[in-house]
Amino acid sequence: MSQKSEKKGVTISVPEEYYEGYTLFCHTYDPPNVAAGEVAHMYLIDMDGNIVHEWIAKTAVQLLELLPNGNLYYTTRDRSLIEQAGLREIDPKSNVVWFFHCRVDHDFHIMENDHLMIHCIMDKMVPPIGPELKRCPYIIEITRDKQLVWEWFGEEHIKELEDLCGIKFPLKRSQFKGYPEYMIRHLLFDWAHNNTCEVLPDTPLGRRDSRFKAGNILFSYRSLDVIGVIEKESGEIVWAWGPGILDGQHQPTMLPNGNILIFDNGTRRGWSRVIELNPIEEEIIWEYIETPEKRFFSAYISGAQLLPNGNVLICEGGPGRLFEVTRDKKIVWEYRSPYKEKWTHGIYRATRYSPEFVKPLLERIAED
Repeated sequence: MSQKSEKKGVTISVPEEYYEGYTLFCHTYDPPNVAAGEVAHMYLIDMDGNIVHEWIAKTAVQLLELLPNGNLYYTTRDRSLIEQAGLREIDPKSNVVWFFHCRVDHDFHIMENDHLMIHCIMDKMVPPIGPELKRCPYIIEITRDKQLVWEWFGEEHIKELEDLCGIKFPLKRSQFKGYPEYMIRHLLFDWAHNNTCEVLPDTPLGRRDSRFKAGNILFSYRSLDVIGVIEKESGEIVWAWGPGILDGQHQPTMLPNGNILIFDNGTRRGWSRVIELNPIEEEIIWEYIETPEKRFFSAYISGAQLLPNGNVLICEGGPGRLFEVTRDKKIVWEYRSPYKEKWTHGIYRATRYSPEFVKPLLERIAED
């Protein structure tokens, strides 16, 4: 194990066991004060923590995805200025080459047909959920020429949550035990707080069980500690799990074997874990927890990615710590971001890309 310089951020490095590649991340930015010289920074780093490329934006920034041609998608966040809110594609020089104006929130997914599945939010009155204004999930599918081809309204599907996992509506304060009063007031408003809209891939599980078939949509209602699957054709929630087990989770993602990898924040519990769930048996078959447990904790944001070599890249978002673990739970790479600034928050997600995937970006940079 070699120790890297603190300035570069890498504190653990085991080259013979980590997955070689490039890691994309940013700290979450509220709208920066451009007049004061503030901009949002997005980083692609190598395994030594060196910045290979950096993009900037004059808007809020939360979620990033690198494209095969070297361009980058990024989203604003739920607290964005409404006139700036949306999903942007930028080139390596940070020029905006495409923009879809919407109230994007937490997640989007690039589909195989190049359509985009985007999670948005709507504030509206929904008496079956409770009195006063409610923030509701709104998922849309659009084409690259910005045509709406599918939409889904979360408030229309609360009966399925009642039937599948026993959540009771209208919501009451007693259903949010363990949270401080100010958070309970917010949760009664932002009753779902969906942070995922992943279009399911083709897996052996999906071919056996139509609930998990390719094209259905995986979601994550953080406020209710539940993840679930939406059947694309009917719009119905056909599977849901989590209350009493999950605690403020983020980024459930279906693996090639049909299991689901989840960052379980432990917001009330006080420590985090990453779990792999068999959704048919509803059984946790693998988990990563540190000793002592509270050494690994992010109450909010965060995520996990299964890497091609079987390791898991974990984003402990609050502290700004990214690290890679083997299946036997050995840390083989760790990075602590030195780039947090006074107007930023934690790291929402991080993604590792292979050298082959990043090559077009590096070639475009070299040409300039």
